[in-house]
Parts: sequence; C-alpha cells; structure tokens
Amino acid sequence: MKKRVTLKQIAKELDVSVSTVSKALKNSEEISRDTKDKIQAFAKLYNYRPNNIALSLKNKKTKNIGVIIPDIVHHFFTTVFRGIEHYAGERGYNVMICVSDESFEKEILNMELLANGSIDGFIMSLSAETQEKNDYTHLKEVLGQGIPLVLFDRVTEDIECDKVILNDEQIAYDAVQGMIRSGKRKIALVTTEGYFNVSFDRARGYKRALEMNGLDVDKALVLTLPYKSEDDTVIWDFFESNDIDAVLCVNEIFAIKCMDVVQRQGKKVPEDISFIGFTNGILSRYSTPKLTTVAQHGELMGETAARLLIDRIENDLEGNHKTEVISATIIHRESTIN
Repeated sequence: MKKRVTLKQIAKELDVSVSTVSKALKNSEEISRDTKDKIQAFAKLYNYRPNNIALSLKNKKTKNIGVIIPDIVHHFFTTVFRGIEHYAGERGYNVMICVSDESFEKEILNMELLANGSIDGFIMSLSAETQEKNDYTHLKEVLGQGIPLVLFDRVTEDIECDKVILNDEQIAYDAVQGMIRSGKRKIALVTTEGYFNVSFDRARGYKRALEMNGLDVDKALVLTLPYKSEDDTVIWDFFESNDIDAVLCVNEIFAIKCMDVVQRQGKKVPEDISFIGFTNGILSRYSTPKLTTVAQHGELMGETAARLLIDRIENDLEGNHKTEVISATIIHRESTIN
C-alpha cells in the first residue's frame, strides 16, 4: 500500500512551496496548468488526503451535518436522508444520522450528543412525542448557541428557522377531487392524531374538497389511528359500520392495512372502495392491488434541506428564514378508478 503524504512532503519532493501545493490541489487559477498537473498526479500517486480535523480547527467548521429523523421504517424518511447525503457529499460535507424513534427524550439526547462541537448544523423532522408535547425548548437552545437548524416535513411555527415542507393540504385536496370525479361520494379519511402538522394539513385538504363539491364532512367517516397502530380490530369495525366508497390515508402503511381489511370483508378494490395513500414506497408497488399514492419526493426534500443549511453555514447567514414548499404528485395505480 502506498503511504499517505502531507502537503509539506509533496512541496519538498517537488521543490515548491506548501502554498503552491495547496492551491494546486484546489485547482486554483493562480497556478499554471503544468504545475497543477504535476502536483495533482503526485498527490494521487501517494494517496494524499486532506487532514479534515486540522481544516475544521483552522476554519472553525467540522464539515459535518447532524440529521435526526423520527424512524427508519417509513420509506419517506430514508429517501429524504438519501437526498441529504447526496447533496451534502457534493458540497464536501459528511452526514451523521440519529433516529429519535418518535421519542421526545431521545430527540433531545441526539441533539445534545451532536451539538457538542461535532457538527455545523442540524436537519431534522420532529418526533411524534415532541409534537404531542408541543415543547421545543431544546430547539431554541440549539439555535441560541448559534447552530443553524432546518426542519423538514414535521415542522412547527413556534421555531424560527429554515423549513422544507410538502404542499400537504393542496395535494390531499387534489386526491379527494380525483375520487369525486371518478364517481365516489362517501369518502373516508384515515389519519393520525391532529398534533402532527402533516396530518392536520392533509385533513384540511380532505375537508375542503368535500365542501367545495357540496358533500357533507361526516365525522363518522374519519378514523384516527395511533401512529404505532398494530390492532386491526378498530379498522375492521370502522369499515363494517360505515358505508364507504373511497378512502384517503395519511400514510402508506395505513392504506395497505385498510385495503387488506376491506378485501377480507369481501369488498373489491377499487370497484367497491378506492384507496389513496401518502408515500410512494416499496409496499405500494407490490401490494394487491397496487396502491395509488402521493409521491412526496423525499430526495428532493432532502437535497433542498441540505442546500438551505449549507448555504447558511458557509455564508454565516442570520435571519431571513425561508420555507420552501415541495409539490407532491399523485401516482395512479390499481387501487383507484381513473
């Protein structure tokens, strides 16, 4: 294995200054093409790598980003992380990921672990317990330390920072409008608790679509499930007790579960009941029938969050926080009548 060399060793070997080597490796226009080619070839031959620790001390930057997501089961969060990692890598940043597992306490521990000088900024989506408690003291403390923060998907208006969100209300409205156009009139909503900002906005879009078409918003047709729901009994009772011909589900897992239940009850999808779920994940593509979904474009959301954070880090920006909205799209499959 070739030994790794330092800037000083390269400079000594090629009889140039350390500054010339540094500029050549950064492809500076101040250095001639011949000199750059010679230095870069030598550095490659001897496996030169910059000393990132020394660079971070000199620049007071770690070139690390901390990412905290609620869980790694949902396809959406894995795609967001992929987008963050891809964009951050292109900008020369490393990504350190933690999972809060929907826990308020674990979210705080993760932030404390990473905010000790390990990272230059945070990208995160709030845990279920954090939104339920409506306690964002730990976020305010991080911002108070001068550490920039970008929230995505699950956000709060109580924190002034950059945010990346989906057009949740509008895309839910569009989904229900599509069901109505296909002849459906008794449309149900399967959702989570209202303290999730995304569920609240999706419910608002659902209700607006019904009202715009002169349909009643029937509370009996709204099923609220715990975000970690495992019991199908309440789903079975809901569909057995109500006359329903279409369903909007706020996530993919709820949609797959509900679709399975109604088929076991002898109903046909989409002839008797249509289904649309949020998140265009693997489950949707292999369910029976294949699920029509709202594609949330997680990779784009991740790339956007990373861009906002890195721009703020590198330009030492303060204030003038942005909220960027990602436009979702509906992927039509077999669970709806088009």
